[in-house]
Amino acid sequence: MSEGLQRVVAVDWSGDKGPGQRKKIWAGVWTAATGKVTLESGRSRVELMEWLVELAGETPRMVVGVDCCFSFPAWFLREHGCGTVVDFWRKVAAGQGERWLARECEDVARDERFWGAPHKRPEQFCGAGLRRSMRWTDMDNKITPKMLEGDPERAAKVKGITPKSPFQIGGSGSVGTGSLRAMPFLLTLREAGFRIWPFEGSSVGAKRPAPLLVEMYTRLLTGAVAKSNGEARKAYLAAKRRADAAYAELYSKLPRAVVAKAYASEDAFDALVCCVEMAGCAGEFAGLRATRDEVLRLEGITWRPGVKG
Repeated sequence: MSEGLQRVVAVDWSGDKGPGQRKKIWAGVWTAATGKVTLESGRSRVELMEWLVELAGETPRMVVGVDCCFSFPAWFLREHGCGTVVDFWRKVAAGQGERWLARECEDVARDERFWGAPHKRPEQFCGAGLRRSMRWTDMDNKITPKMLEGDPERAAKVKGITPKSPFQIGGSGSVGTGSLRAMPFLLTLREAGFRIWPFEGSSVGAKRPAPLLVEMYTRLLTGAVAKSNGEARKAYLAAKRRADAAYAELYSKLPRAVVAKAYASEDAFDALVCCVEMAGCAGEFAGLRATRDEVLRLEGITWRPGVKG
């Protein structure tokens, strides 16, 4: 593990507008001083951000992963006159995000490109147009036969997993709602001193460290498992303890109370597994550099083990 890294936090995020966010938002926390992982819940989005800022004050050599898209396709940002991703976050935070999320808008016409019950995927994003609804990183994580060549370990882990478009704001697997409601908080954390990859490089290993924030995708880190099934979650964790040499030590230190939470909740399970995966790859975070690619500087990159800017 990375020398000096003090803490890893994996957040299973929620775009729930009401009190449900306290139940749905979970955070897995690995602390270097103890080598153990804990699970946290019960916070609203605002309270979660306040808590993360507080943790960063205690342990600035900290990496936080959040399960949402940090941006949209580059063409969409340009369409809205955004020269940087920060410009886009500000536009979303100023109220545009909630207008896009509204099923019906009285003051402006609904943007049909945002879909989900009761609205169907627009024709322009169907068939060959699917690529236009995705960021480069979303397509990179979409499993195709070509991607599986020469990498059987990754193939076995992510077989059949397909990330969703950030334009999807309703229905199974929708990511857009949570992403749009996260963007104002990305601004909050940036203003509090967090560096946000890949728009900024990591400094967790520097003499004057700053906490690092990365976008993650829980399904990519858990792999193929029926997460909604309690018995499947239990079998997955048991198998990890027995067979995953890379993370066996971390899994062996999980307190019974933490494991019980993951058995009982899909959201807690996601936070736990992602935290252990991130902690097992902790040595990679100090080396993350800001991307120089013009498209990725607008769209961002989903972090996964071994990925680079």
